[in-house]
Amino acid sequence: MSAIRNRYDFVYLFDVHDGNPNGDPDAGNLPRTDPETGHGIVTDVCLKRKLRNFVQIVKGAEPGFDIFIKEKGILNNLIDEAHDQENVKTKEKSEKTEAAKQYMCDRFFDVRTFGAVMMTGKNAGQVRGPVQLTFSRSIDPIVPLEHSITRMAVATPEEAAKQEGGNRTMGRKATIPYGLYRAHGFVSPSLADGERGTGFSEADLDLVWQGLAEMFEHDRSAARGLMSARALYIFKHESGLGNAPAHKLFERITVKRNDQAAPARAFSDYSVSVDREGLPDGVELTERLS
Repeated sequence: MSAIRNRYDFVYLFDVHDGNPNGDPDAGNLPRTDPETGHGIVTDVCLKRKLRNFVQIVKGAEPGFDIFIKEKGILNNLIDEAHDQENVKTKEKSEKTEAAKQYMCDRFFDVRTFGAVMMTGKNAGQVRGPVQLTFSRSIDPIVPLEHSITRMAVATPEEAAKQEGGNRTMGRKATIPYGLYRAHGFVSPSLADGERGTGFSEADLDLVWQGLAEMFEHDRSAARGLMSARALYIFKHESGLGNAPAHKLFERITVKRNDQAAPARAFSDYSVSVDREGLPDGVELTERLS
């Protein structure tokens, strides 16, 4: 399937109720925040992880949709497998890395989409992926909370003896009451097409859009609360180089809280405005969630 030829920029809105959307291991797994403003942060790698998991569920073992960065994976073994392929082994030494890189792009959806560094074992090069995401940032400051929780069991006989049969373990759980987050994304055809492109196709792109819409439905856990995809606004450029700066297009999507005096606790507490008037020539705006 041929690689994409158009540039895309997109705005993605998602929210969380009574959960921790992305804990910070350097802060006791508390929700990530901007220390100066109090706004919540969700990293790009957090969303990419959910997209990878979604593709694994939807595509399974279908050729071309394997996942390189997955749970319990050993990356160097996968890189070595690329060098064991006949069309790689038969290449001249100077061409082996490029051939191995192409094999990795063809086999692994996440390499083809997000890119990867594959020089930790036998060299398969470094790939810049055509799809990139910014950190997500909450529309308003969030309120991180810590809750004490109790488990009616202990881990060891020694703990039970100390409690004289009480067998209770105390713990902590971090959440936020509510947060609406906004991320920006970019799809660059120059990194998909051509001899050194990843081969990222329109079918791959449709899978990304589907994943952004549905991935939270397959990523449920008590720790994350209720996370939901709320809106996806896609700016499609007629030109591969783009017909307008991304930041100017993003300014057309504004999100405001309806009542500034009351804390937000639902998506309905916000209004999303979309300015469709006078779009730059060659730019088309569509909504995938509404």
